[in-house]
Parts: sequence; structure tokens; C-alpha cells
Amino acid sequence: MRKPSDDEIRAFREAVKGVKPLRHSPRVSHRKKPAPKARFRRMDEAEVLEESLYLSPADLEVESGDELSFRRNGVQDAVMRRLRRGHYRVESELDLHGLILAEAKQALRDFLARSLATQCRCVRIIHGKGRGSGARGPVLKQAVNVILRRTESVVAFCSARQVDGGTGAIYVLLYRWAG
Repeated sequence: MRKPSDDEIRAFREAVKGVKPLRHSPRVSHRKKPAPKARFRRMDEAEVLEESLYLSPADLEVESGDELSFRRNGVQDAVMRRLRRGHYRVESELDLHGLILAEAKQALRDFLARSLATQCRCVRIIHGKGRGSGARGPVLKQAVNVILRRTESVVAFCSARQVDGGTGAIYVLLYRWAG
């Protein structure tokens, strides 16, 4: 774009000599709109968590010394390796020791809801090894395994490193919802 000549500038100023700016109130608000509340997403998450609490006896097949491992389609091997090695920072923890099954299910549901609300990426759940469960096997471990598999927000989980509880605890990767 070329620069206007002195004659052009003088002609423009002569043409607008008596002009006064219009006075008007601004119509456009420059304030940011509040972020929309994801009411339906929260309801969907609550429904998934509620649905995940119904277990069939066929789903409960975990032994006390068994390592737990699960990942959704698309989770890379490297992500599982990092999870297994404890490379993700644990942002929250739930200890289910001493709870009966109904209490543990409610505590797990509340914990997952809180963790999702605070956008935690990795959490640890201590379910114990089930040595006090007798012939029934590790009741809480089995329930946690099934509930987490049925919870859509759970991307992957695996038994913790020995220093973090071994087969009596798991690391859980959660999906961070956008919005």
C-alpha cells in the first residue's frame, strides 16, 4: 500500500474540517461469557457410575495374588508401561480397607465423581489383597476391577508397584473431559 501524498492529506483534512465524531454508547460488551455448565455430561457420568455398581457373580473372577490390568482400545503400550512403572503422578487416593462391599462401592463412586470433577489424570485405589475375605476370595478387588472396567471415564488401570501396594492397589488413568 502506498503512502498518501501531502496534497492528498491536505485535501482530506479540508473535506472533513467541520465534522464532529458521533457520540454513542458502546453496544458490544467486552466481558467474557461464563463457561457453559455441562449439565448433561455430568448426568451421563453419574448414570455410568451408578450403572457400574451392579455386578453379576460371573464378573467376579479375580484371585488375591492376581495382577489387574485393563486398557481401552487405542491406549498405547508406552502409556501402559509408564502406568505400570508408576511414572504418572498420583493426584488422589482412595483406601477401601475395612469397608464392606456396599460401603466400598459407594466410596468408589463418590471418589471417581470427585476425581473427574477435579480433572485428576491418575489416581490410586487401595482395595487390599482380600486375605480377610476367606473362601469368597478378594471381594473388594473383584468389585473394583469390574466397576472400573464399566466406567467409561477410566482409560486404563493396572496393579501398583510393590512400594505402592502391589496387587493390593491399582493405578487408574482417567479421561479428562474437554469443556
